Formats: sequence, structure tokens, C-alpha cells
Amino acid sequence: MPTLNDVAKKANVSKMTVSRVINHPDQVTDELKLMVHAAMKELNYKPNVMAKALANNRTQIIKLLILEEMDYVEPYYMQLLVGIANELDKHSYGLQLVTKRNTKIGDSDGYIVCGMREADYEWLNTLDKPMVLFGENTHGYDFVDSNNQKSIERAVEYGVMLNYETIIFVGMDVAEPFARSREKGYRLAMARFGLEKQVVKLENRSRYAAIFIKENWTNFEPNTLFICASDRLALGISRELKERGGEIPEEFGIIGHDGVFLDQIAYPFLTTLKQSLDEMGVAAAQLVLNKVNAAGLPQENAIFETELKLGGTTRDPFV
Repeated sequence: MPTLNDVAKKANVSKMTVSRVINHPDQVTDELKLMVHAAMKELNYKPNVMAKALANNRTQIIKLLILEEMDYVEPYYMQLLVGIANELDKHSYGLQLVTKRNTKIGDSDGYIVCGMREADYEWLNTLDKPMVLFGENTHGYDFVDSNNQKSIERAVEYGVMLNYETIIFVGMDVAEPFARSREKGYRLAMARFGLEKQVVKLENRSRYAAIFIKENWTNFEPNTLFICASDRLALGISRELKERGGEIPEEFGIIGHDGVFLDQIAYPFLTTLKQSLDEMGVAAAQLVLNKVNAAGLPQENAIFETELKLGGTTRDPFV
């Protein structure tokens, strides 16, 4: 088995330098890190994870806290989790999942937090490890999220290009930053095009979106586009429009948001704004590890653009 001395000789550096690259990468230059990592790879040298943890007084564990109720966890969490786990593994870190708010959640080097709501911040403020949130916030925590405002602006622009005369925004009835940003994107884009705004806010469940269509069916004119703040809401809109005899996408168009799983079980497939969840998971892991290595100091937020993923619920733009 190759040793630390072997790596030092291969990289033409001291044993102490190799140790610093492994245990305190923030204390060495990028050039030295590249040299040492190249030598480690060539020799197939694997650092002793437990020894590294002891040397740094660390656990080599990051905890993923999901604060939503487990009977209502969004399917996109699986993709996010995979991205986080794969990136942590590259740095010899383990991932532990916590699904209940508990002040005795065990030791770790840091937290990635998902599904938080405004009422959770009092509890989050009691946690004393480096923390990154999945979702924009107004409390000063580092976060990873999609560009929610620009995402919905893009949907409105696409609807205008497809010549839908009426564009209705179906938002989430939660007082959270991501929901406000998505609604803001709709309002700004509609104002830019001089179009009348119509906003409805519902609980994020497909059945409530279906009820909304059922109760207001006679108010919807053909050539209407529904831009939804989630694919769940878009599914309910699509299902009830078909139940009422509405033609999709000729008379009614639908655009969802998330593009992880639900858009693929709808018929026709939803046009949606797809989030880059694998990449966002990687970014969340990198961000929390950066904070751990920087003794918890703030880092830059990571914001990702969404992709307009075309399905069968909007017209063919080339026809």
C-alpha cells in the first residue's frame, strides 16, 4: 500500500505539505493541491478517512434535514439527494438523512436543509454548525435555488410567443420567498407586455387545482394559458380541463414548474420549467464543505437557471 511518504516523493514536496493538502486544503495553493492530488491518483493512495477526521476534530458527516412532513415530500428530493451524496463522497464525507425536527439530531460537521418554512427559522437559528439551505431565504443563510423570478418570466414570454391571449398564474398559497419570486416574475413579465394579470393561489396539491378549474370553468375562454408554480398544480389543471372537454393545447395551454417526475406521468406530457436538481445538489454539498473549511463563514449563494422543457400541453412553436 502506498504511504504518505510515497506521495510526498512522487509530488516532490514534503510529507507535511501532503498532510496539509489532505487535512487543511485551505492552507495550500491550488498549484500544490494539483501536484499532490495527481501523485495520489497515480499511486492510488487513499487517505485514512478516520485519521483525517480525528486530526481535524471532525465527524466527516453532513446531515440533510428535510423539514416537510414525510407523507408530502416532493419527488425532486431524490434527485437532489443523489447529487449531494455523490459530491460528498468525492471528499470522503458521509451523508445522513434527518426527517424530524429534533434538537438532539446528533453530531456532524454541517447541515443542508430542505423544505423549511418561515416558522422553522427560530429552530434553525439554534443549530451551531455550518448550514446551507435549499431554497432562497430572507434570513441571511447561504442557499442554493433556481432563479425563480426569471423562470416564470421565461414562461410568460413563451406564452406570448405562442399567441395565448389570456395568461393566468396559478401560484402556491404559502408566504415563502420562492413562491413570492415566482409570482413576481409573472407580474413583471405581464406588465412588460401590457397584459392583464390574473393570479390565483392554491395549496400545492393537484386536487385543489382541479377544483379551481371545475368551479370556474365557465369563466375560461379558449386561447388561455395556465402558468403553474409547480407540476402538482399543473397536473390538476390538465386533468380537469380534459374532464370538462377542453382541448389541450389548442384551446388551453399549461406550463408547470420543477420537471423532475410528475411532468412525465401526465398525458399529454407537461411543458414545464425543469430545475437542475443534480447540479444543485452538487452545489449544496460544495457550499457546505466550503463553509466547514472556512469555519462557517458566509459563502456566495448558488442560483441556477431553469430549462423550458417542452411537452404536449403547449402548442408547437413551429406550426
